[in-house]
Amino acid sequence: MFHFISRWLIQVVHWLDFILISLVAWLWALLPQSTHGPLYFHVFRSWCQMFVRALGVRLRLHQNNAKRLPQHYVLIANHPSALEDIGTPSLFPVQSLAKAAVGNWFIAGKINRAVGTLFVDRKSPASRHAAKQAIIDTLKSGQNMVIYPEGGCKGRRIAERFYPGAFDAAMQTGLPVLPVFIHYECQDDFEWQPPYNLVDMLFRFMRSQNPTANFHVFDPWHPENFDDAEAFAETARQQYLVWENHYLGANPPD
Repeated sequence: MFHFISRWLIQVVHWLDFILISLVAWLWALLPQSTHGPLYFHVFRSWCQMFVRALGVRLRLHQNNAKRLPQHYVLIANHPSALEDIGTPSLFPVQSLAKAAVGNWFIAGKINRAVGTLFVDRKSPASRHAAKQAIIDTLKSGQNMVIYPEGGCKGRRIAERFYPGAFDAAMQTGLPVLPVFIHYECQDDFEWQPPYNLVDMLFRFMRSQNPTANFHVFDPWHPENFDDAEAFAETARQQYLVWENHYLGANPPD
């Protein structure tokens, strides 16, 4: 009984923290863009971290890399759940690429626009082309980017294709690709699934019996070791299938 009450009180405190920082970040986002500097980026990452805590999710970072990680990189990851949209920036100093609809959300949209999140309409060739150039410009400015090469939330298993955009950006900028493999210990609760709406998703996260998200980091891949972006992407996908088999017990393809 006391354990239940204490856990409930802790979650109430986490939600109050999240509401407070959301208000601060949203009001700051209404100010001129010139005020949204490095400090706002740190506030955004704290906003993501407090959101994760409010949902009761435990992020676990596993550093499988043999060498120290570079300061500047293109981070790629599989995308089984929507939680990565706040989980990845909680753990890594990265800018994100989000679907265009997110930019129109009343609170989260303004905060993401203020911090410099890039947006893309995947159905529009012009939007995809503009996003590709914006990614390269962001990387050249000294910032890191996270890109999910599956092209969106694809569920608990690796998609049949990795799109080459992230790898092309790495080859054009000369930056290493930092691979992160993500898996959830309660996959049924976290997997992106019907009815595909935010409220249902958040309640599933909060009701999970084991709300643990594992982020496995590996040594970076260097673009000079690959002939083209398509080959780079497929090599990466094959390695993700190996990790999938290792961590999830999936059968690799023939």
